[in-house]
Amino acid sequence: MKGLVPSGILESSLYAEDLDAAEKFYREVLGFEVFSKQSERHVFFVCGGQMLLVFNPKSTAIPPGPEAKIQMSPHGASGPGHLCFRASAEEIAVWKAHLEANDVAIELDFEWPQGGRSVYFRDPAGNSLEFAEPRIWGFR
Repeated sequence: MKGLVPSGILESSLYAEDLDAAEKFYREVLGFEVFSKQSERHVFFVCGGQMLLVFNPKSTAIPPGPEAKIQMSPHGASGPGHLCFRASAEEIAVWKAHLEANDVAIELDFEWPQGGRSVYFRDPAGNSLEFAEPRIWGFR
């Protein structure tokens, strides 16, 4: 198995007890398309060629019953998580203005010493979100 590396990340998860507020934020403020939702359990969004899964942490700690159409192992987290969205310098400027116009507080606007910019903000559940230039990690 040495040398075997996954080709990328297909999905990322965040947790929010108020799924209606999460859905409104990710759909209306960030413009994500809702892929699937189940009341009180999850709301899934399309983000480029990847998926953002937002789960209610209380519900996903319990495995779905055998009658459920979709099976998954129990999982969850407590406390705020973090997710960073890839964006160019120009896109970050546009996103920052868009967030501020939607009354989303910018926690930090940071220029990295090695080059690149990050803008940090929070979703309604308190998750830390970021727009960053890929070059902060040495990517194009």
